[in-house]
Amino acid sequence: MDIRKFAAAAGAVMVLTAACSGASATPSPTTAPTPVPSSAAPAASSAAPAASSAAPSAAAVNLTPASFDASFSAMAQLKGLHDAGSGSVAVILPDTTSSARYTAYDQPYLTQAFQAAGYSSSDFSIQNAAGTTTTELALAQAAITAGAKVLLVDPIDSTTGNQIQAAAAAAGIPMISYDRATFQGTSTYYVSFDNVQVGKLIGQGFMQCVTDWGVKNPKVFTVDGGQDTDPNAIDFAKGYNSVVWGQSVAQVKAGATNSAGMTLVGEQLAPGWDNAKGGAIFQQAFTAHKDINATIEANDGLAGAVITVLKAAGVPAKKIPTTGQDATLQGMEYVLQGWQCGSVYKPIYLEAQAAVALATYLRAGQTPPSSLLNGTTTDPKNPATTEPALLLTPMWVNAANMESTVIKDKFVSVSDLCTAVGQSVCTAAGIQ
Repeated sequence: MDIRKFAAAAGAVMVLTAACSGASATPSPTTAPTPVPSSAAPAASSAAPAASSAAPSAAAVNLTPASFDASFSAMAQLKGLHDAGSGSVAVILPDTTSSARYTAYDQPYLTQAFQAAGYSSSDFSIQNAAGTTTTELALAQAAITAGAKVLLVDPIDSTTGNQIQAAAAAAGIPMISYDRATFQGTSTYYVSFDNVQVGKLIGQGFMQCVTDWGVKNPKVFTVDGGQDTDPNAIDFAKGYNSVVWGQSVAQVKAGATNSAGMTLVGEQLAPGWDNAKGGAIFQQAFTAHKDINATIEANDGLAGAVITVLKAAGVPAKKIPTTGQDATLQGMEYVLQGWQCGSVYKPIYLEAQAAVALATYLRAGQTPPSSLLNGTTTDPKNPATTEPALLLTPMWVNAANMESTVIKDKFVSVSDLCTAVGQSVCTAAGIQ
């Protein structure tokens, strides 16, 4: 493929956002959120791909996944390592529509992390593919042509991620797969939250909610995420299926039961994480099986689609549990209103710092230390393929701890939330 064509395509579509450029659609947060406690990290990985070349000596940096917090203070330890490296880190985010996080949180937090680590505006770039796979690939090719030392990419889908990783490997450039794992090429790393643990939290929250809401003889229907395009969705399902059904698999066969007296009516995936398709899948199942009285969903968007069906059917709040992840504003509204049990919160400021720390090692030509790479991620389609990973700890958020987590972190606006649900509902949950 002609790289010049890619570069031209990229120039036509990309919007470049660099530190201090003033071009960001969302300004960098001016007040850092309050640190969120994290639990013990997963077991360390013993393998990591070697860096491409030796780098000038730099002061030793002793960072672990637990080093990062809301103050961004750990990033200052990377300044010597930054000075030992050269060239730029090219960040490519996937879109502005599937989640508000990329413009509202990832972009400003990544910028803050780069700056705290000593990067100038010429040392990094942050671009957005605007939801188009060809654009994301073109941006990556243009960054490679421009001489980027490290690619940090959140792939729109696994096919695009694989193409970008292959191009990076051909150019001898290490790549960090940010938030979504892909498995192609060499010298690739993964930075995200522990996806299986995310699923386990969904499963544990669901089990507790069934008890708290007094659901009798639970007949369960599960709407999985886009396992057809996103390997993370498979890990989420493995997590909640292991908790609820004792089966660490992507999908459990209908008719499965557990010791809590639950029966699985069915489990289907929403292709491409499409909420409308997820809602249609549940509508069909609920029409055919009126005894469904408990549900599991892989994220807040799918939970919202199911809740829409339940409301239209006249089902009252706190009757049929739903679950989710991402701690979206709508998800938090549904939690407070009694439609959703809870959601998995993943503090993005931790993920941004972890990604920049890893990129700084690679930019300096150094092999990241095992203390930072605390796990591996495995290709669900080929278990023999693994990548070294930096995995962060997610948490379950419900009405009881919403104030001390997403509200305290300013991840969800108090004003927006309380306007939507009513101040009395917020006050009852301790949210002021």
